Amino acid sequence: MSSSSSNRSPEHEEGLFTAGQDPGVWTYLTAFPDAAETRERFGRWMEQALTQSAAGCEGAFAIIDRQSGTPIGSTRYLALRPEHRGLEIGWTWLGRAWWRSGANVECKLLLLGRAFETLGCERVELKTDARNARSRAAMEALPAQFEGIHRRHMKIPNGWRDTAWYSVIAPEWPAVRAALRERLARYGVRATQTDHALGSADAESPFGTGRDLRTAVPLPPTGQILNRHLPR
Repeated sequence: MSSSSSNRSPEHEEGLFTAGQDPGVWTYLTAFPDAAETRERFGRWMEQALTQSAAGCEGAFAIIDRQSGTPIGSTRYLALRPEHRGLEIGWTWLGRAWWRSGANVECKLLLLGRAFETLGCERVELKTDARNARSRAAMEALPAQFEGIHRRHMKIPNGWRDTAWYSVIAPEWPAVRAALRERLARYGVRATQTDHALGSADAESPFGTGRDLRTAVPLPPTGQILNRHLPR
C-alpha cells in the first residue's frame, strides 16, 4: 500500500473525521479531547490546524493513503525556533487501524530527514503527556533522547499535565536515520523510496539565509511535502 502526507485542506476533512472516529486517538490530544464525537467538534480541531498553518506558526499535514486517497491521520511541525535552528514534531495521530503499521515510523523518518537535511535544524523536539506510554515508547524507539519530565507543564481540562520531553540533535541524526531505515525494512519499505520522497518539497533552508522558519516552510500543493510507501 502506498500513501503520502500533504498539507491539510478542507478537502481532507471528511476523511480525517472518519479516520479519527475512535475516541482513543484523542485521549492525550487534550486541547480537543472530544474531536471524534461530532463533526462540529472535529471542525474546531481542523480550523485550528488550518489557521495555525496559514499564519505560518505551524506546518500541518494530512497523512493520505496514496492507493485509495484515504486520509489516515495527521502530523505537524510546530514550536518553530529559527534563531536556534530548532522545531518540534507533534500533534501526530493515526487512525487506530494504522497503529503498529509502520506509518508513524516512516512519517518520522521523512519529517526528521527534512528538518535536519533540508532545513538545517540542530535540534528537533518531541513531547507528550507523561502518562502516554504508547507515544513515549514510539519516541524512545526512534531512538530519541529522553530529557526528563516537566511537571505541571500544561493546564488541561481535568487538571495539569506533566510532559515528557525527548529530542534528536544533529550529531545523532545519522544513527537515528539508520535505525528508522532498519525498522522500515521490516515492513518492506526500501530506503531509496523514503530518502527521495521529499524531492519536490523544496523549501529553502532559513538557517543559512537568515529567513524566518515560519515563512520558509510554506505548505506546498497537495502531495508535495511528504510521501510514504508501504508494501502492497
